[in-house]
Amino acid sequence: MTATMIKEFRLPDLGEGLTESEILSWKVAVGDTVTLNQVIAEVETAKAVVELPSPFAGVVAELHEQPGTVVEVGKPIVSFEVDDAGSSNGGGAPAAANGSAGALDTTTDTTTSANGTPADAAADAIGSPAKREPNLVGYGAVVEHSGRPTRRARGQAPEAKSPAPEVSAFAEPAVSPQSGTEVSERPRSTPPVRKLARDLGINLELVPGTGPGGLITREDVQNFSGVTEAPVDAQVPDAKGERETRTPIKGVRKFTAAAMVQSAFTAPHVTEFLTVDVTATMELLARLKGNRTFEGYKLTPLTIAAKAVLVALRNNPSLNSRWDEASQEIVQFNYVNLGIAAATPRGLTVPNIKDADRLTLRELSTALTELTDTARAGKTSPSELSGGTISITNIGVFGIDAGTPILNPGEAAIVALGAVRKAPWVVSDELAVRQVMSLSLSFDHRLVDGEQGSRFLADLGAILSDPAMVMTMI
Repeated sequence: MTATMIKEFRLPDLGEGLTESEILSWKVAVGDTVTLNQVIAEVETAKAVVELPSPFAGVVAELHEQPGTVVEVGKPIVSFEVDDAGSSNGGGAPAAANGSAGALDTTTDTTTSANGTPADAAADAIGSPAKREPNLVGYGAVVEHSGRPTRRARGQAPEAKSPAPEVSAFAEPAVSPQSGTEVSERPRSTPPVRKLARDLGINLELVPGTGPGGLITREDVQNFSGVTEAPVDAQVPDAKGERETRTPIKGVRKFTAAAMVQSAFTAPHVTEFLTVDVTATMELLARLKGNRTFEGYKLTPLTIAAKAVLVALRNNPSLNSRWDEASQEIVQFNYVNLGIAAATPRGLTVPNIKDADRLTLRELSTALTELTDTARAGKTSPSELSGGTISITNIGVFGIDAGTPILNPGEAAIVALGAVRKAPWVVSDELAVRQVMSLSLSFDHRLVDGEQGSRFLADLGAILSDPAMVMTMI
């Protein structure tokens, strides 16, 4: 008889010790046949939206969580039915890269014979060691599993080689075959509507449904609660007279808020300002755009300013360091992972360009373009959001001149670039119209003395005032 196995996949740690993720959408349904590494779900961590690949080849037996649900790391999210015979050559998760000895398991397997008898019981009786499958790379800490059989939705045991029926969000309540009585777990609604009700603290059993067959719609929930969807910063009554709109704090916004609070109340911030004449830099930028060497490259004031920051760091390495509280050490970085603050539909993120100090101006331009496009598309990976050593925030694109930026946690400094504006400026004792920019530098006073911060800001200003000054710093 052919044996089948139920493989349970638990939510992995997707980077930096994150404790939870939200299921945004499933790319598969119960009964679907999937291949190894096929994308099965899209989840949102506190840092990024991540596509989850399937660790098995087989049939989706059960989806344990609905879209919109926040799930803790280590909790089961999906079960697969795979052939026992094929589990060793295609049914398991791929091995960790580079021969990593500490392969971390996020799966549980249960072998079941064709007649439904657990086959692993016999193995336990003779003391056979538990079988471990290799995991997907970087999928978090080892989770101890109970080894109990995983059941399908609504308690139906799987039959060998028979794909599980798809359960529709609009299906009628199940009927028990033993009693013929109707079994209803919850009012009829879609997963997003159930999530909205949870967020608003509404019992769906009290909400009358106006959709087909009594389906409870989003509008039903909103009308019942008296809350309508509107921009987060809405402060005036809308057409229906509501004066408030509540939005759950989660995902990137939740992570950013926690990180900023931690940074503001852990690192003693100091902010300095410098306004400089950047006319020469803007003229250089215009010449570069007309140069065939830079044809096809996107060059902006940020590109030049980023390069200037990297050059200024060479003479002021204290701004490229980290305070290690646990070991009571100052960690000096001998490389620069340059963070660029990016405003995205999901909130503020700060992805970084690895080893930016080794890049040419053209390579830096390409890296900045890719970073921005990826962030706006919401596809920034957790690895791109971690490991930064110093950051830049370009507030000038919003028409802002200066600010007091908060440090990215774990970094010693952040530079805010103001808008480039035409303004009266004294040149050779005469008043002239020049292009000027304000620079704001916040730094951790535990790591950076006032003199060191001032010298760095002065060097950065000197480069942007006269790009030829780079020749004296390299």
